[in-house]
Amino acid sequence: MLRAFMLIVLISCSHQVRISSPAISENRKFHEAFSKNEMVTSQGKGTTEAALEVFKKGGNIIDAFVAASFAISVERPHSTGIGGGGFLLYYSKKENKVYAFDFREVAPMSAVTNMFLTKKGDTQPLLSQEGALAVATPGLVKGLYEIHKRFGKLSWEETMRPSIRLAREGFPLYKQLHEALIDRKNLLLLDPEAKKTFYLDSGSVPKLGSLVIQENLAKTLEVISINGATGFYEGKIANSIVKTINKKRGLLSHRDLKTYKMIERVPVTGIYKGLKIYSMPPPSSGGVHVIQILKMLEPYKLKELGPQTAEAVHLTANAMQRAFLDRATYLGDPDFNKIPTQSLVDENYIEKLSQTINTPNAMKESSLKKIELPYESTDTTHFTIADREGNLVASTQTINGWFGSGVIAEGTGIILNNEMDDFAQKVGAKNLFGAVGGEFNLIEPRKRPLSSMSPTIITKNDSPVMALGSPSGTRIITCVAQTILNSVEFEMPLYEAVAATRIHQQWQPDVLKIESPFLDPQVESELKIKGHKVIHEKLGCSIQAIRKNHHGWEGVSDPRGEGLAKGLN
Repeated sequence: MLRAFMLIVLISCSHQVRISSPAISENRKFHEAFSKNEMVTSQGKGTTEAALEVFKKGGNIIDAFVAASFAISVERPHSTGIGGGGFLLYYSKKENKVYAFDFREVAPMSAVTNMFLTKKGDTQPLLSQEGALAVATPGLVKGLYEIHKRFGKLSWEETMRPSIRLAREGFPLYKQLHEALIDRKNLLLLDPEAKKTFYLDSGSVPKLGSLVIQENLAKTLEVISINGATGFYEGKIANSIVKTINKKRGLLSHRDLKTYKMIERVPVTGIYKGLKIYSMPPPSSGGVHVIQILKMLEPYKLKELGPQTAEAVHLTANAMQRAFLDRATYLGDPDFNKIPTQSLVDENYIEKLSQTINTPNAMKESSLKKIELPYESTDTTHFTIADREGNLVASTQTINGWFGSGVIAEGTGIILNNEMDDFAQKVGAKNLFGAVGGEFNLIEPRKRPLSSMSPTIITKNDSPVMALGSPSGTRIITCVAQTILNSVEFEMPLYEAVAATRIHQQWQPDVLKIESPFLDPQVESELKIKGHKVIHEKLGCSIQAIRKNHHGWEGVSDPRGEGLAKGLN
């Protein structure tokens, strides 16, 4: 990524504000597209092309969703895969309805609450991040199959052809995958199949541009294309998964695989500036807190302050902190605990939260206290798709950390997730992304771990406006909220709304993270005077957004990454 600055001059009231964002003008043609018909934005060229290929064959938006899901599993093996899970929001224009589907991984039946603790009760983070004990039951294939069976138009086999071809013919090794292979080299070289697939015989990482071929994964995808979800959850592939896990002393069993169920849920909703926001409900915390952040900030008229001014950033950081305190306090799997979802997005409750964020100085995590709720009877990838009929898809999928658990099911090419790390090892413990775990997110058999994935769809007067989402753990919530703020509150063009420099504050640790290129030095100085502990850190978000305009769709794939926005005309 180039580190130069792109200065966008926005006139807000009577003053001018300079907006910092990555200048990637020579690549803008790959990251921005306009179309009257179908539009796809994803983190991979092959993935975007796979979805468009299915559209060209007469497929509908769900066929394209399935094609993209399998293709991204091939193209971003460090981020997602059929050994993981995810969420889908699907807006049906004809029904004027948003569906929410949860195909998140679940804890094995043999899992116990203290499985990662020492006898003294100390946490052991590596046990939930690397190796077979870190693996939860994958849900991706079951979710895709059942959603396609209900809404798809083309044959299941037809939707999978692009991904099989991509796995067999390969794709050029790109920068982020190259970085992930370096980062996880010591873990992956312990696995013979991982070494053979991703490394040279010497154990070195191949050069950028080298062809990445996954023949075993191609064979696995062929089996699934013929036999459907059964081809993954039963038979030879299931045998290989369980055998590998048992050999490495993990917990996943045949019964775990065979009994996995996708769940249809009710989206969490909120009204922001006359727009209806739909997002993912628990066990994702994302939707609740995207809505909380937006609505806490709504009364403060940030546009008059100006984007990336010290006061606007200060209020936004405070709203983020407040939301993350609620995340640690109240969120978890609603099938195991009573999660107060509606109370958390209730107008009166958010009004109380909003009043607490207007402070002269930075809010300190040690002084923040939860506000009692009224009684009521928690590394990834994302893609967004729109079609000519006005339907929208926003889907976030993951195997959690780079290359998940580092365990590959023998002979299958399936990289298994390390989703057990998204549970709390004990109350107050932190996971890979530094998120604090609460009581509702403790490990239990068949429980789904708390997530930050935030696929989001926005409508106005029963018509589609926007769909978006991002990878990057807890930062997903703040990156999605800021993109909506940039687009709606500050009225930025979509490309600039996605590209603008982002901040992140998640209560604990009590620091304000600002990504490169940084904010104006004077702004950062003012934030420090207010008591914010400013650090500079890459946030890892990669927003994939589509917005309706007068001529059709505008699509933007975050210029920070290797993605592709492309439409059909």
